[in-house]
Amino acid sequence: MKPALACRGVRGAVLADADTAEAIHSAARELLDAMISANNIAEEDVASVIFTSTPDLTAAYPATAARQLGWHDAALLGAVEIQPPNSPGRCIRVLIHWNTSLPQKDIQHIYIRGAERLRPDRADAGRDPQSDAGNR
Repeated sequence: MKPALACRGVRGAVLADADTAEAIHSAARELLDAMISANNIAEEDVASVIFTSTPDLTAAYPATAARQLGWHDAALLGAVEIQPPNSPGRCIRVLIHWNTSLPQKDIQHIYIRGAERLRPDRADAGRDPQSDAGNR
């Protein structure tokens, strides 16, 4: 018997190096790649994706990164994130709504490139123990 599917949220965040289209798309692609890889996500199982960015990122739409990765059927939404005091700037956050048989406890949430401080309890998720590349 196949396990039942449920819609699970997969979270992640990344800091862009600058407010340029190249930096925003590069950071968003890197984050999506890490989230996809850590959870073995296939586009056909994605219901929707919400992208938010801090008010200081205006040069590009982070969701474009999903299209650049070939996600042409998933519903994408972008919004400006509320930036609480002491939170990092140039931050892109992603929430993937994913249909999966995995239990919530097995979902890997990814925080990279300085965004680890948002969720120190998840700072090692998705990190390659052989390299520090996931923690730039």
